Amino acid sequence: MNGWVKAALGATATGAATLAYSTGVELRHWTLREATVPVLAPGSRQLRVLHVSDLHMTPRQHSKQRWVAELAALQPDLVVNTGDNMAHLQAVPAVMQALGPLLDLPGLFVFGSNDYFGPKPKNPARYLGRNEKRLHGEPLPWNDLRAAFVERGWQDATHERLKLDIDGVSVAVAGVDDPHLGLDRYGRVSGKPTADLRLGLTHSPEPRVLDQFAADGYDLIMAGHTHGGQLRVPGFGALVTNCGLDRSRARGASRWGAYTWLHVSAGLGTSPYTPVRFACPPEATLLTLVPRPVEPVRARVTPARAAADVG
Repeated sequence: MNGWVKAALGATATGAATLAYSTGVELRHWTLREATVPVLAPGSRQLRVLHVSDLHMTPRQHSKQRWVAELAALQPDLVVNTGDNMAHLQAVPAVMQALGPLLDLPGLFVFGSNDYFGPKPKNPARYLGRNEKRLHGEPLPWNDLRAAFVERGWQDATHERLKLDIDGVSVAVAGVDDPHLGLDRYGRVSGKPTADLRLGLTHSPEPRVLDQFAADGYDLIMAGHTHGGQLRVPGFGALVTNCGLDRSRARGASRWGAYTWLHVSAGLGTSPYTPVRFACPPEATLLTLVPRPVEPVRARVTPARAAADVG
């Protein structure tokens, strides 16, 4: 057997093993990430926020449902859901089975495109470019899911400005509808809020929306949508983000501008038509929010005093 045949067989075997791992193992390697983010007003007590996103739930995903339900044992101060809960016309009961225990805790949500429309088979190569044409599946029962969330006490932040008090920590919240579908109308929530924590919510972290939240002084923006890239190359990271966000921010916490933090969840699911993850396990994140560092007070020096000092 000559060298190129051996190389071809080796590459084929490696590819088959990688595919088997990414579809059969990592796809169900449920992961809790933790991060500390300094976004609260000085003197505030810490807040623990559980970020869940992109469940893409189907009725038979029982392992995912059990794992998500067990997150309630963390007893976070607040739960934030940034959308894409469903991937099936009959997914509402499955989503409620998963999130049911978390709905007993204070919660906020915005929806994404896969709350409104079901998935469709697509050429995966579409995600390697900026294809603006959206291919929608059948309409999903998002109104039923919204009603179930609200009935249990979670608040819909879509184009709303909300105020919460969490054990003495004031939280100002604003959210937009999914920018991936062009549904965002930031003008409905624009303005500079005042609170110990100013929290912005969006499903897709489109830079135009992030810039608007940052300009209004929001401390933290939370988003999903990217799946962390879904396929990541060790040493390189995400190949794509499926939005205008740069690849380096496809998951986790990062700074956006001088004062705002961004947290992007890699999410807990995939489209049923692309059930694969590599170097990017499905995840939820427990964020510990702590006070911002106190900026040093600088004495104002009048021109006369400055002249005297120089002399």
